[in-house]
Amino acid sequence: MNLAWTPVLVWVSVSGLLGFILMGVDKARAVDRAWRIPEASFFTLALLGGTFGVLLGSGVFHHKTLKTSFMSVIILSAVFWLGILFEVQRMIGSPFG
Repeated sequence: MNLAWTPVLVWVSVSGLLGFILMGVDKARAVDRAWRIPEASFFTLALLGGTFGVLLGSGVFHHKTLKTSFMSVIILSAVFWLGILFEVQRMIGSPFG
């Protein structure tokens, strides 16, 4: 493994895990009609690298999947992060070699 990728992969993994967990927490709170996590928090987390966890959590927990405005921002964030990851690969090489 290309060790130059380590910080990037750790960052995306940890922020993604946090996004996934927060989607599950927000879904549980929605079911209980309790205080919810603001969408702005999900948007911020997605832009900081947790977009893939938020997307996965949305699908797994069936949460906010029909809210077009929410999903549009998260998908745009995913495209942004894919661009970042491709640029990092171009600069430092493949994470696997």
